[in-house]
This record gives sequence, C-alpha cells and structure tokens, in this order.
Amino acid sequence: MNASTSLVDDLFSQLQGAPLQQIAGQLGTDTQQASAAVGAALPMLLGALGRNAQQPQGAADLFGALQRDHAGGGMDLGGLLGSLLGGGAGAGGAASQPDAGGILGHIFGGAQSRAESGLGQATGLGGAQVSQLLRILAPIVMSFLAQRTQQGGGMDAGGLGSMLGQESSRIQDQGGAAGGLLGAVLDQNGDGKLDLGDLLKAGGSLLGGRR
Repeated sequence: MNASTSLVDDLFSQLQGAPLQQIAGQLGTDTQQASAAVGAALPMLLGALGRNAQQPQGAADLFGALQRDHAGGGMDLGGLLGSLLGGGAGAGGAASQPDAGGILGHIFGGAQSRAESGLGQATGLGGAQVSQLLRILAPIVMSFLAQRTQQGGGMDAGGLGSMLGQESSRIQDQGGAAGGLLGAVLDQNGDGKLDLGDLLKAGGSLLGGRR
C-alpha cells in the first residue's frame, strides 16, 4: 500500500468480484447493495480500531491479538471468506473460524447496537442482514491487518497504531456517510459529540480482554 491508498480502499478492492458476490448471496441481496454496504461498514470497522489503537496499551493489545489469533494461518482473504460462508472450510476449517461476535464486541464495546442501527439506516439492510455482514467482515478485517503487519519486514505495535490512527483520521476528515457512521460509533456516551469520556470508554473496549 502506498501513502495515497487508504486501508479501506485496499481491502475493498480485494473483495471485488467473487468475494462480493458471495457476500451478496449470503445477505440475500444484489451485488450493488452489498458493495455499498461493505463500502460503508469497512470504514466504520477500521476507523473504530484506529481510535481504539490510540488508547494506552491499545495498539499493543491489538497487535498481540493479531499475532495470536489471525496470523500465520496461510489463508488468503478468499479462503477466509469461503470458510465464513460455509463454502470452503475444508478439513477443520469450521473449528478454526475466528470468533466474529467476540471481535465485534471488542471493536465496538457498548456501541455495537448503535453501529448496527446506523449501518442499517445508511444502507437499507435489515437488522439481521447488518449483523450478518459485520460478522463476515470482522475476521476479514483482522486477517487483513495481520497480513499488513507481516509485510515489508514486519511491523511492530507502534507502527500498527500509527497506521490505524492515520486511517481513522482520514475517514473522519473525509466526512460523508462513512465519517458520520464512525462518529456515531465513537460517540460512546450518546451525547452527540466526541469528548474525553468517549475516548476513555473507547479505550476500555479493546481486544486486551481476549484470552
């Protein structure tokens, strides 16, 4: 990835074609709506991870989770997607699937219902479809980040935090639907604005609680 390409754009491009068709089929919608929904969900997921990674120990906890649970499996994004959708799990595939619900809980904390509601309003998907989409995308995002940390000689926790922090800022600066959704997720105390209380709560929802 060069400096002008965002993480969201990079991952979104990797999901074009067959992966996006699989996601659309799983959601029971067409590829156009699925594409729009993925395009809205990815900035929300990566942006929330970016904000979490700016908290004390946040980047280190996330880096540890990536190395422990999502690195070294040898599965590309297409293979992971096939496993998640039940089309290519293979021997032992189902047992090795990441805990998508657990990942989402750590990313969003108490804001998960607000994230799902906002995504549904922005995309026209129903509640069950939104929940399913996020469960599909969460382990894909983590696998993507794990691969990113291993490229170019590897990346440490500080580098991961910097990369995700830049991505979160980029999403918020761009505004639009993606920036609005991320802002709603990060407004964890529900007062309509971001403040220190939001940031402290966001820091407490990170992946450090995983065992």
